Amino acid sequence: MALEHAILVSLLEQPGSGYELARRFDRSIGYFWTATHQQIYRVLKRMEADGLIDVREVPQESRPDKKVYSVAAAGRATLTDWLHAPVEPESVRHDLAVKVRGAAFDDPAELHRLVAEVRRHHAAHAARLARYLTGERRDFPAGQDLTAGEQLQHVVLRGGIEYERMTLAWLDDVLATLHRLDTDGPDRSPGADRTATGSHDAGS
Repeated sequence: MALEHAILVSLLEQPGSGYELARRFDRSIGYFWTATHQQIYRVLKRMEADGLIDVREVPQESRPDKKVYSVAAAGRATLTDWLHAPVEPESVRHDLAVKVRGAAFDDPAELHRLVAEVRRHHAAHAARLARYLTGERRDFPAGQDLTAGEQLQHVVLRGGIEYERMTLAWLDDVLATLHRLDTDGPDRSPGADRTATGSHDAGS
């Protein structure tokens, strides 16, 4: 998926200014696609030049006029083509997981550095989960009748919530493993058995 498709979906849900769109990426759209404000403004400019979105000037008192973007016919056709095309399952690229495996070849005395790194990731994912849960309570209160569009938005949010919960559970497991290796002493350091038994290929 390209950033253009995420922008088209957001603008079909509700037209808005570049600032408003960027705020959505900071909140709800960020559940499945992240982008910086600079990236969003740059892509909006290109989409306008390509005729995918329409722009109208909205006067504002005591402030500069703002541009409000909406999806043009060509943009809707582009999104339809993409919606009808197959999407390949995504492969996971996880820098921290590579670091965890790489710890087998680092100085065991430096294990505390990896522990601190994992804790930092844990705090970030915990904060994101809290933000998602707050958004769910705000936007999808229990017992509320939802439109089809809102139900689809909610199921994407639930996916984000479950992903964060899964990641936190894995990080807890990593921390427990690192703590066990650290307290077991140098004979059970991450790379202790490598020279004796060779590398494990399972999961490679």
